[in-house]
Amino acid sequence: MSVVTRSAEEICEVVRDLPQGLRVLPVGGGTKPALSGSMRGEVELLDVSGLRGIVEYDPAELTLTALAGTPVSEIADALAEHGEYLPFDPPFVRAGATIGGVVASGVSGAGALRHGGVRDFVIGVRFVDGYGRIVSGGGRVVKNAAGFDFPKLMVGSIGRLGVITQVSLKVFPRPVATTTVEFALKDRRSALAAVSVLARGPVRLDALDVLPDGSLLARLGGHAELLAARASRLGEAIDAPHRVHAGQGERELWREAAEFGWVAPSSSTIIRVGLSLSRARELDRAVGDLLGVNIRYAIAGTTAWIACPANRLDALDEVLLRLRLPGVMLRGEVDRPLLGPPTGGAFGARVADAIDPRSCFLEL
Repeated sequence: MSVVTRSAEEICEVVRDLPQGLRVLPVGGGTKPALSGSMRGEVELLDVSGLRGIVEYDPAELTLTALAGTPVSEIADALAEHGEYLPFDPPFVRAGATIGGVVASGVSGAGALRHGGVRDFVIGVRFVDGYGRIVSGGGRVVKNAAGFDFPKLMVGSIGRLGVITQVSLKVFPRPVATTTVEFALKDRRSALAAVSVLARGPVRLDALDVLPDGSLLARLGGHAELLAARASRLGEAIDAPHRVHAGQGERELWREAAEFGWVAPSSSTIIRVGLSLSRARELDRAVGDLLGVNIRYAIAGTTAWIACPANRLDALDEVLLRLRLPGVMLRGEVDRPLLGPPTGGAFGARVADAIDPRSCFLEL
């Protein structure tokens, strides 16, 4: 059952008139279907893709406000006209990701290494709560009477705390040029060891990813005339064969990362796991025996993107439970989008009681 809405007021009406026992779940561009896939009980999908458009953009102040259903590609084009961009590098842009979905899923791409993830760039939010009211947070109204920081609270809420209708963001000037040094290492464990060297090295990086085959990509941004010397210093830091990518081919390397072009067609699921570099080594050892499971480590080993065949999901879930690493499934079919240990706890229950006392939204 699905309802198409084109305004925040229409969403308020749907939530207020929701029959007892029925719950709503917002859906935008549909680029992360596992977040709205197999559900228990009766759920009404709320199509918010009609809430579309840039409300305000001030290039001089580096701020932008857009309705939740606005495709990120439209925002990126508007920012590009002024030499600006979203530094947290949201994924699935070409596939049609919306800015509300990016915030609700809380996922950032490889570019988050230098400036931080989506959570660091959300400065304001409007959403519909469980009472069917429009709630605002951000700017001078960062917290409500209950003491919650709504802009941060909505990041990663995956539609379980309210329906995001509008988002305000910080934006940054885009680097004039970029260059990527690719190191050929024998396996992912060797590449993860090299990550610790480069992450604390003298050359500041814009992105640092370990590919499934053990290759290591280190991206630099800045003035074109300075990049060659910086890339040369970077190449000397690791004792491994390397080559330098520049121009259109270099940009395509990172577009492929953002669109998950490295994922084999046979892997119908994509899971994000947040961790530390030391835990990344643990995870890599633990999944070594799971046939068909591929991992790409992003943001200097603090994010693991796992491509897992459907018939290996239970085994992967057991690994994440054992390591106590929560995972969020973005693509695939499961009973719930969260894998590994449960999250939320007492604080999550307190938030749900305050924002959604009628249980209009699904539980986290």
